Amino acid sequence: MNEPMSAVETSQASFTSMSDDDFRSHAQRWLTAHVVGHYAELKGRGGPGDEEVGFDVRVAWELELGRAGWIGLGWPETHGGRGASVNQQIIWAEEYTRAQAPARVNHMGENLLGPTLIEYGTAAQCERFLPGILNGTERWCQGYSEPNAGSDLANVQTKAVLTPSSSGSDAADAQWVLNGQKVWTSLAHVSHWCFIVARTEPGSLRHKGLSFLLVAMDQPGVETRIIRQITGGGEFNETFFTDAVTPADMIVGAPGEGWRVAMGLLGFERGISTLAQQVGFERELEGAIELARQHGKLDYPVIRQRLVKAHTGLQLMRWNALRSMGAGVPGPEASIGKLFWGTWHSDLGELIVDIMGASALIGDHLPYELSLEQKLFLFTRSDTIYGGSNEIQRNVLGERVLGLPKEPS
Repeated sequence: MNEPMSAVETSQASFTSMSDDDFRSHAQRWLTAHVVGHYAELKGRGGPGDEEVGFDVRVAWELELGRAGWIGLGWPETHGGRGASVNQQIIWAEEYTRAQAPARVNHMGENLLGPTLIEYGTAAQCERFLPGILNGTERWCQGYSEPNAGSDLANVQTKAVLTPSSSGSDAADAQWVLNGQKVWTSLAHVSHWCFIVARTEPGSLRHKGLSFLLVAMDQPGVETRIIRQITGGGEFNETFFTDAVTPADMIVGAPGEGWRVAMGLLGFERGISTLAQQVGFERELEGAIELARQHGKLDYPVIRQRLVKAHTGLQLMRWNALRSMGAGVPGPEASIGKLFWGTWHSDLGELIVDIMGASALIGDHLPYELSLEQKLFLFTRSDTIYGGSNEIQRNVLGERVLGLPKEPS
């Protein structure tokens, strides 16, 4: 067995020449040595419905991962990544979950914006923003949904106007001025930057006239208001832009190409990051099985049937994700994955409550302390809505994959 690398060696070495077995051993050793102290005390908490738990500790953990080079594993080495294979990324996700390492705080940056900049951004944008994601110092949020444009992203009303420089020439200080409101912006109140879909062509409708902008959160004209969730947490926000600004070159793709870039980003969201998510789902399913055992319901035929169905669905989910990633840059077919896992996770939440029976209706403590199982059930009510509702996913698949007639206006 190879000797463990130091943190510096880890951050500099490529994984392309490492076998999967050696990579797994290396990941296990690093996690065993570093998931200690405050990190171990969290026991993997901080995921959906539980996002506020240990946030400062998780921010410190992000820096730890950055120093050791564990962020951006699948990014190309030419962009500061490690060039890890899909198998290696899956192995890392599996070992990370088994080690009960803290939940991550910059999914939006690493798994969504980073690959999008690599695919669609300029060299200058990559040079400016990728290092901050890789070293864990800059966190991102997503400015897509609006009060009247949730799953219907094409109905975006937030506007951005390109204003000339103060000198009236095409100097570098020309900027976009944004006005509008976003909603459900996860972790906006603790993020440094936001990637935003805004309407930049006056009078444009639907998918046309949108642009994809990068906007600093710490500036006058940006206000976040926490939305308290039924789980008790306040992970997402209303975000208001009132004459907020960003430099003219903080646009990914050309003006009017925002829809193309935004859809590309959603495809990345349903790529490798879903495999890491599925490892978490596997742990939740194992918890449901143990819960059934504790409540003496493991031999109930209906409960066993639902547990088997959940296990089968998890395997199908994994195979579909692997198939999708083999196709390169994800297209509209990626909606298959979102539609499937959103429904699967919602069903798992209901199964856990049914296993718990009447005890699922009683909180842990007053005034409103919930168990992790109760938080999971309540949070999974949103799985079929956020990131594009099930209805929208079916429309995408019907119209853009199967070629069926469009939904009547």
